[in-house]
Amino acid sequence: MITTTERQPSDQIQADTLIVPVFEDRKEERFGAAELFDTGEVTGKPLELTLLHHPAGMAVKRVLLAGAGKAENFNAAELRKLTGAAVRHLKSKSIKTVALELGSGWSTGDTVSAAIEGALLGNYEPDRYKSTNNKQSVEAFTVLTEADAEDLSAAAERGRILGEAQNFTRDLVNEPANRLTPLKMAEAAQKTASEFHLECEVLDQEKMSGLGMGALLGVAQGSAEPPALIVLRYRPGKSASHAHLGLVGKGVTFDTGGISIKPADGMEKMKYDMAGGAAMIGAMRAIAQLRPPIPVSAFVPCVENMPGSRAQRPGDIVTAMSGKTIEVINTDAEGRLILADAMTYARKQGCTHLVDAATLTGAIVVALGFVHVGLFTNDPSLRERVLAAAGAEGERMWPMPLDDDYKDYLKSAFADIPNVGGRWGGAITAAMFLKEFAEDTPWVHLDIAGTAWLDDGKPFLAKGPSGVPMRTLVRLATTWKD
Repeated sequence: MITTTERQPSDQIQADTLIVPVFEDRKEERFGAAELFDTGEVTGKPLELTLLHHPAGMAVKRVLLAGAGKAENFNAAELRKLTGAAVRHLKSKSIKTVALELGSGWSTGDTVSAAIEGALLGNYEPDRYKSTNNKQSVEAFTVLTEADAEDLSAAAERGRILGEAQNFTRDLVNEPANRLTPLKMAEAAQKTASEFHLECEVLDQEKMSGLGMGALLGVAQGSAEPPALIVLRYRPGKSASHAHLGLVGKGVTFDTGGISIKPADGMEKMKYDMAGGAAMIGAMRAIAQLRPPIPVSAFVPCVENMPGSRAQRPGDIVTAMSGKTIEVINTDAEGRLILADAMTYARKQGCTHLVDAATLTGAIVVALGFVHVGLFTNDPSLRERVLAAAGAEGERMWPMPLDDDYKDYLKSAFADIPNVGGRWGGAITAAMFLKEFAEDTPWVHLDIAGTAWLDDGKPFLAKGPSGVPMRTLVRLATTWKD
């Protein structure tokens, strides 16, 4: 999709369709819409879509009235959804060129960026492996800004970068496990690094063994596919901070559960167990182009969790890179094992702040459903930074407790720590396990098990990978201030 911004009256724009946001508390008088409001056919409720043909006095062939809800609640995040829903609706009708009218007061950097992101995200379909050639997509999208608005080309470019990076993330997550093995994921990272001028290092099994990454390698040993630890590095020309942000993402390219095998029902979705790692690679792609003032490094431990003849067993004890011993109670609690070694390595590489993202627990879905990311931390200041970035990007997160009392749930008679607690508070005990490996480094853990995958599509996003929390991570890096 080609995305642009233009300053010209909306009645002169040449496009197949013009999207016009309409509000519940502001009757639209143009295009004969006043009568539709009076009859209740149009209400302006969020994501209500009404297509009008041959509007009088307009160069476009159609106008799409797109419900924006109450004006007082409308913001960039809502505009992103509105634009995505409108594009998805229009492309289903084989419409190729679309423009969006930003009304009075809405021509800002955040809204222009969000509109372009929404269009790119709404245009995406997870159907690359379908053999039929009747794919529908919008080819060009233009944001119409006010004539006296400041130059918003940088904001438009940011929207393009973020939208394309999020779709890149979604593509990675959507890859089936026979096509995206740990080494193939490493190849994707290397290609990204080459294209966007990042440093890339891939640690193989021998190197990880030499570093003592027994927790990560214990998970990998049940698979014929070798593991990989991907490291991507961005270095600014001149750092304006002493901070070095480390992004750590779970990269389990397929999770059977290992010997503690999962039920067959729904196991095909376990290709998405690398969504945290994909978000980190996608974030680094965007960071390389937006060039924040601080160094950022991403660490993505990639494994398959398989029940092969060499797989680790419940009751095994492994030694992590930090030197801690771990009793493996449940081999399906593998994500925290690979993250433990990756976090230790990130700390040893000089990262001063850590954010990890992982499809870690079903327990977070029980707690928060499919709406919020669960956020855990050992540092209130970093928590507020992440929450501010998430709020600005419309990626909803909810702070969860991490009191020291929960450590009582993680006791082993045979090792320093078990990899699971009891039945209760499963998302919390998983985070408490990771906290042991963050040690005194400021750290935030994002459990995205309920938000990284959409079982049912939304009006503004297709079924499948969501790309969460890539945008939050990019904003965190690009707005970092000491």
